[in-house]
Amino acid sequence: MPEGDTVWQSARRLHTALAGKILTRSDLRVPKYATADLTGRAVLDVTPRGKHLLTRVEGGLTLHSHLRMDGSWRVFATGARWTGGPAHQIRAILGNLDHTAVGYRLPVLELLRTTDEDRVVGHLGPDLLGPDWDPDHALANLLAAPARPLGEALLDQRNLAGIGNVYKSELCFLLGATPWLPVGALPAERAAKLPALAKKLLEANRDRPIRSTTGRRGQDLFVYGRAPRPCLRCHTSIRVADQGDGSRERPTYWCPHCQTGPAPTPGTPHSSQAPGSRTRPAPPGRIQHRPTN
Repeated sequence: MPEGDTVWQSARRLHTALAGKILTRSDLRVPKYATADLTGRAVLDVTPRGKHLLTRVEGGLTLHSHLRMDGSWRVFATGARWTGGPAHQIRAILGNLDHTAVGYRLPVLELLRTTDEDRVVGHLGPDLLGPDWDPDHALANLLAAPARPLGEALLDQRNLAGIGNVYKSELCFLLGATPWLPVGALPAERAAKLPALAKKLLEANRDRPIRSTTGRRGQDLFVYGRAPRPCLRCHTSIRVADQGDGSRERPTYWCPHCQTGPAPTPGTPHSSQAPGSRTRPAPPGRIQHRPTN
């Protein structure tokens, strides 16, 4: 699932293959830009911004793409067979004498003036893997709406850029809070650690082929994707439910023993719980302190 670390890796691969070289092939397979031709122009750089990719091209142009749930950019040696999916899923092709970058299933692809980049990324909060990272600003953004559920606040790219469903669930586990706990109910000492912890997780994984938050080989994640398997700490069955307004799937995983705070009632749609397990509610305005093993 593409999150800030995945996008950072994609940008690095694209930059290595394309930057400083003249495009000999350009094919944007979306109706609005079907006639756009970038051949003959040099790629200046490929920059990640949260979950967005900005491919800057000579002449003051930027190709903006977003991977969303299952988009990807693949890089191949020129002349090699492409293996990223069927041809009808290709949305963009950028090639030079040495490499060809192929964008598959890109839900967002647009060509704009580089001077207009703020139109597509200007709303983003501090980038966890970017030069603009500011932990104090990120924390202030998160706490600006204290009644908002922690998981939803973490996913809001206007607060801080780069977190998706995986890191949302893992961060909440490491903080000992359910994703439905209001941000304002998170104890101050834990809230203060949140930005640094988020950055640590993404930085640790931006160079890894397999994402890990546990440091355990073969057990890469604490909760995400693990329902109803036992928690790695307490052996309680991990639970899963959707979080948000239902406009898109937001699978959310948590341990009902290690994490305290509100959670969906068992039996509600998209919620699973092992028989006999329960999530302990937190007193108003705070959560119970629990040792972090």
